Amino acid sequence: MSGLENMKRQILDEANHSAEEQISKARTKAEEILREAREQMEEQSAVMAKKSEDETKDYAQRIASSSEMQRKQALLQAKQEVIQEVLNKAYQQVLHLEPESYFEMLQKLLETYALPQEGTIYFSAADLARMPQKFEDVIEQTAQKKGGHLVVSKEPKDMDGGFVLVYGGIEENCTIRAMFHTKQDELSDVVQKILFV
Repeated sequence: MSGLENMKRQILDEANHSAEEQISKARTKAEEILREAREQMEEQSAVMAKKSEDETKDYAQRIASSSEMQRKQALLQAKQEVIQEVLNKAYQQVLHLEPESYFEMLQKLLETYALPQEGTIYFSAADLARMPQKFEDVIEQTAQKKGGHLVVSKEPKDMDGGFVLVYGGIEENCTIRAMFHTKQDELSDVVQKILFV
């Protein structure tokens, strides 16, 4: 039996030795896999950290850009409000000029817009009330210089100031509001240059 026992022992020794080798190889392989996994994890972690950092920078830049755009829009809106306020005050000042200056301005407008036709000129109730006595003569003389004839309507039109010319049913709006509206962009540019440049 000793020969059989020796064989058993030798088989067991070889099996143990083979098992230890397998275990050793498995440990080495496991350590290699773990090391590779750690390296991959570290690489991915670095990539993720870089991506996160890039996204954070990008977000910060977008916020800064958006804030700057909002600041510029607010500044532009404030400028536009100031310009509009100045134009509104100028409009009111024109409406409330002294009668001599006011009607002199209306005469110049009439020289520009009168046509060589017969027509009617309309004023607001306030302008009819404060019209200088000889202004109707000025209107007729101005119309005649253009080869036309104008009658001042005693019926007031609903407007702030200026006048409306009517020739054969066609109206020419020469109110102060219409003049300001027509020159809105040009006047805004002038005000902007005076105030903001």
